[in-house]
Amino acid sequence: MDLKTVKSAIRYWLDTAEHDYETMLILFRTKRYSDSLFYGHIALEKLLKAHVVLHTKEQAPYIHDLLRLNELSNVCLSEEEIDLLDEVNNFNIRARYPEYKLEFYKKCTKLYTEPYIKRIQNLYRILCRELKQKK
Repeated sequence: MDLKTVKSAIRYWLDTAEHDYETMLILFRTKRYSDSLFYGHIALEKLLKAHVVLHTKEQAPYIHDLLRLNELSNVCLSEEEIDLLDEVNNFNIRARYPEYKLEFYKKCTKLYTEPYIKRIQNLYRILCRELKQKK
């Protein structure tokens, strides 16, 4: 990819990550806890894809695995942040079996969801800051 295309792809991932991040916050405030966690996953996924494009100068792969995207991005995260990516991977459940989705929905109380939202917010800020420093 040429420099203009790289910048355009990064801008796309950043803009759509921001939209999904805001959606996560709105869904959390309206007590749509399982959906807010899903959008938290998507926001982190898109930020990591921006990092992949910046690092590889190629389009990000069509995958949703946050751990794999982090590996491809060459972002240096702490063990705790990597563990969070692993946990957040479980929130990408749109296409899974209905029984699993119902079980997850019941688990997603405010008490369960709020700590994840806070940790996702923190990692989101870290990934944004890292991207700005590397550009």
